[in-house]
Amino acid sequence: MIRIMVVDDHVVVRRGLSYIINEQSDMQVVSDAADGLEAMMKLEQNEIDVILMDLSMPPGENGLVTTKKIKEVNEKVKVLIMTMHDDEEYLFRALKVGASGYLLKNAYDEEMLEAIRAVYGGGIYIHPSVAPALVREFLTKNEVDEKINSYELLSKREQEILPLIALGYGNKEIAEKLFVSVKTVEAHKTSIMHKLGFEKRTDLVHYAIKKNLIDL
Repeated sequence: MIRIMVVDDHVVVRRGLSYIINEQSDMQVVSDAADGLEAMMKLEQNEIDVILMDLSMPPGENGLVTTKKIKEVNEKVKVLIMTMHDDEEYLFRALKVGASGYLLKNAYDEEMLEAIRAVYGGGIYIHPSVAPALVREFLTKNEVDEKINSYELLSKREQEILPLIALGYGNKEIAEKLFVSVKTVEAHKTSIMHKLGFEKRTDLVHYAIKKNLIDL
């Protein structure tokens, strides 16, 4: 039996979700709470497997803060965020603090039940409408990692010039610092951009920060 806590600031939502869940033979709502602080208290009093957690519960503690606290005291408890926010930023923050799933409140009953079973079984459940954001994040991270590995392709002089470009030095200033001609700097700059696959200086700045080549 999957033991569930429903955390939402609206009584009607808690009752509605509890009704749907309690109709299932393999799960039961054993507790509910109106905000994060109450959820932490109820967690101490009950054995919980999965928590359905709202994000915004004014004026109480929000779901992200509570999720982080819950995972710190009991990492075995699975937290399934259930919210109206389809913003990918909320998704990333939820996963970062330890949530096992992210479900929108416009989901069908069957989808919610599937999500509960998935996270209880150790899986991750992401609502289909926000899932593409994870794919984009994964591809971007891989692209950055590949470019960081490409650093070894740069010559010693190019490795000297790269952080100076990222810090905003002009070609003439770099030339004076390294005692080379402006044309030489321009040639190295073109080579750096080509080897790393960048088109804009801003890309180079982000790369230099991730690579810890410059201090801000």
